[in-house]
Amino acid sequence: MGNREDLLAGAKRCLYEKGYGRTTARDIATAAGVSLAAIGYHYGSKDALLVQAIIEAMGEWGEAVGRLTTEARGAATPEERFVAVWDRVLESFVEHRDLWAVQLEVATRVADSPELREAFAATQREARLGLSAIFQGLAEVPDSPEELARGAFYQSLLIGLAVQWFATPDQAPDGREILRGLRLVSGTVLAAPAS
Repeated sequence: MGNREDLLAGAKRCLYEKGYGRTTARDIATAAGVSLAAIGYHYGSKDALLVQAIIEAMGEWGEAVGRLTTEARGAATPEERFVAVWDRVLESFVEHRDLWAVQLEVATRVADSPELREAFAATQREARLGLSAIFQGLAEVPDSPEELARGAFYQSLLIGLAVQWFATPDQAPDGREILRGLRLVSGTVLAAPAS
């Protein structure tokens, strides 16, 4: 690996060990085995490097969940598949706990950081399309308003589930409970007269 890749790997390690707010440029440089100046040279700033590390780590999570959800493709019905996929997502929280801790920490800082806000705004479209593909068990989906809406729905469920799991893992809903809730909500919403 070169300095750029070493810095990215070092930044991810620091994020997992210390979190976003407590990670210093010196921490990253030490973890990567490079000089402090290398951060500025390759990424411009520590924050830009940390944002890139978070984005890459979330991509790795997406790939891992994609692999887990391929097991659910063989489910007999769409409902069974839905339940299996969400159960795999819950399993991924255990395996990728440090990543989600950082994600939730960063979410609380986005409003105060134009750099974070800009970086995450730039990845929203890709993230939503990726989630739509993951939860449908597809390699990819078309870039369309329908798939973006589907991805936004999955993203909302995912983040809500992550927060619940972190707060009280034993009370976070499993796939079957999420399906039951979806049925109840959709039955109410779809049964309501159009305004």
